[in-house]
Amino acid sequence: MQLIPVGDAEKPRNQFPPVSVGETLIGEEDIAREMQHHPAEEVAQAWHDAARSLVIRELLLQQANRLQLSDEMDEEDRIARVLELELQVPDPTEADCERFYDANPARFRSPTLMAVSHILLAAAPDDVQERIRQEEAGRQLLSGLLDGRSRFDELARQYSACESRHQGGSLGQISKGQTVEEFERPVLSLREGLCPELIESRYGWHIVRVDQRIDGEQLPYEHVKPQIRQFLSESVTRRAFRQYLQVLAAETGVEGVDLELPDSPLMQ
Repeated sequence: MQLIPVGDAEKPRNQFPPVSVGETLIGEEDIAREMQHHPAEEVAQAWHDAARSLVIRELLLQQANRLQLSDEMDEEDRIARVLELELQVPDPTEADCERFYDANPARFRSPTLMAVSHILLAAAPDDVQERIRQEEAGRQLLSGLLDGRSRFDELARQYSACESRHQGGSLGQISKGQTVEEFERPVLSLREGLCPELIESRYGWHIVRVDQRIDGEQLPYEHVKPQIRQFLSESVTRRAFRQYLQVLAAETGVEGVDLELPDSPLMQ
């Protein structure tokens, strides 16, 4: 991700269409300044995100004028007041919360805890030949472990490129979110014992042994009910906000930007 300097953002301005809300034109310089708050891989994406943010703001401020909200309020307060008055969001019911809990049991489990050891045969992601070589070396080491000819801790101290080699390869206790995703995903599905296959990650190839596994348990509904209620409330609020903006855009007229919103809060 990169920040888009204002000077760089102004250069390609002619490739973008003019943006307006009703009779109000959103200036290119305003969009360029707003782009600083919308880092993206591509200038076009940063421009679109910035323009959309300014369009949403202008829609809500124009609605504040139609509602005759006091000009003495600052813009943030006027926007907040518009949403308070116009965005009607029902609170999730107990039945809603219970249905969500029953339909998503995997979301409401205590984390699985695992004690894991590994041997890392390191290779850079873009070094194809080295990755092939290390994969072959890993298969040979794994073969010796599977048939009992080798000891895991001895191989870890001799061959592993990870600092855990000083502890015989032990990574200690891990749970979801503590390692890189491509390593974590297969490892968390393993049972106790030596994994019969190599696991590949951005760092190279891993020989993995699960020393202990404690599966997570289903959390009781009463324990997670506040979390479910908050999640459902935020989800309904986002959906209502998107629908409200579409109505405002249709009534006011928006040109030059797509108002399809991602499923994430745009207004805090």
